[in-house]
Amino acid sequence: MLAFLRRPSASHDTSPPPLRFHNTLSGKVEVFTPLSARVVKMYNCGPTVYGVQHIGNMRAAVFGDVVRRVLTAWEYNVQQVINITDFGHLSSDADEGEDKMTMGLKRDGMELTLANMRVLAERYTEEYFADIDMLGVDRTKIQFPRASDYIAEQISLIKTLEEKGYAYKTDHGVYYDVSRFPTYGKLGNINLSGLREGVRVQENAHKHGPLDFILWKSDKKLGWDSPWGLGFPGWHIECTAMIFKLLGKQIDIHTGGIEHIPVHHNNEIAQAEAATGKPFVKQWLHYDHITIEGKKISKSLGNTVYVHNIADRGLAPLALRYWFLTAHYRSSANFTWDAIEAADTAYNRLNRLYLEYKVRVGAPTHAPSFVRPFQEAVADDLDTPRAIALVWDYCKSDASVEEKFGALDMLDKTFGLGFSNEQVAAKLTVIEEKDLPKDVQQLLKDRETARQSKDFARADELRSDIAELGFDVKDTADGPRITARE
Repeated sequence: MLAFLRRPSASHDTSPPPLRFHNTLSGKVEVFTPLSARVVKMYNCGPTVYGVQHIGNMRAAVFGDVVRRVLTAWEYNVQQVINITDFGHLSSDADEGEDKMTMGLKRDGMELTLANMRVLAERYTEEYFADIDMLGVDRTKIQFPRASDYIAEQISLIKTLEEKGYAYKTDHGVYYDVSRFPTYGKLGNINLSGLREGVRVQENAHKHGPLDFILWKSDKKLGWDSPWGLGFPGWHIECTAMIFKLLGKQIDIHTGGIEHIPVHHNNEIAQAEAATGKPFVKQWLHYDHITIEGKKISKSLGNTVYVHNIADRGLAPLALRYWFLTAHYRSSANFTWDAIEAADTAYNRLNRLYLEYKVRVGAPTHAPSFVRPFQEAVADDLDTPRAIALVWDYCKSDASVEEKFGALDMLDKTFGLGFSNEQVAAKLTVIEEKDLPKDVQQLLKDRETARQSKDFARADELRSDIAELGFDVKDTADGPRITARE
């Protein structure tokens, strides 16, 4: 267990409070008790890699990383899996529309082949990895299976469901018969009559019932061979099959966005529990949506924001992680540029305090007066806003520098904010203008002239030119702040 989680008194209980999470399955906050004493098996729904992932998708990666870090701090051994969907995810979760990977191939002018689909997927998987690296997600602790590497397991699971009478074949493919699973919709206590009406908007004549979902989609031109002919496994079956293969038939935690609850995750439960006859997931954790300027993130609205957009403005990508944590994961959060700039200022201030305290005292002291309240906030369904507020209050208190350093050290280790990262620290070292190369000094002067003239488009262009030369510019009340790029 991390040292700061122990209260330094032999006369008191040194264990942290029990973790409690809101379980979507029960609708209640429950004490977390894993299936195995100290091992936690966790699956996080990952990206469909047909394009660059926007910041809404980044909340998923950061959330999973924070859950793992907290579990590890509480001395659990975590086995974490994030799937990479590289085929089969239709534009509608209810098995309607075009396959997203096919859409990506057409968009990028690539021939529709399985080989090209894999090339496209790996290209955008690497983009995804680069983004989550910037957000402090520790990929060394996570497995990232590609769905297309587990075709045999998906076929085997579909055959099991067929043999047990839960599946039926049509000319369109193989479907799961929801009528055979009486507790369908138990996750989130879904109103099935309302869900049926929603599905009927685009009624599928191939289905026996409107809520039945596809397990294998037939395709005469593209796909893999199977007992049902050429085609693809459905999107829902991939998660269940990979969980069975990598984590086992029962797992402790499954995470995802609230949009996954009505269909995708209820389908996973139906598949898994029909196949095994056992409860599939002990605790389901779901995070809410991110909006942009009060609107749903949508390419059609032109309001999509990516991690590189934040970096391009001279803001720290880890400030986005900090901003995520300032809202509870079960609350929606509204992204604005004013909000992320404020988060960047706050994040950098905490980071500078950490570095200042480290220079002054060398080692942190984890005071019980801070540790216990912080633990209690984290243990209370990951109340990250309260935990962060406690750190701010403590840094303003009359505690010693060693104890304040301890509070920041605890925040960093628990939430992965990168304070101890040497590269992050280097970026916070402000460079005096006189110490910059002459060409950068001239660009800064030109940019300041553009800003004074309110030619902000030109100012942004010059900021980009400065960035290409290896420096970031952040405008502050005291003038521009220059730091070296990583």
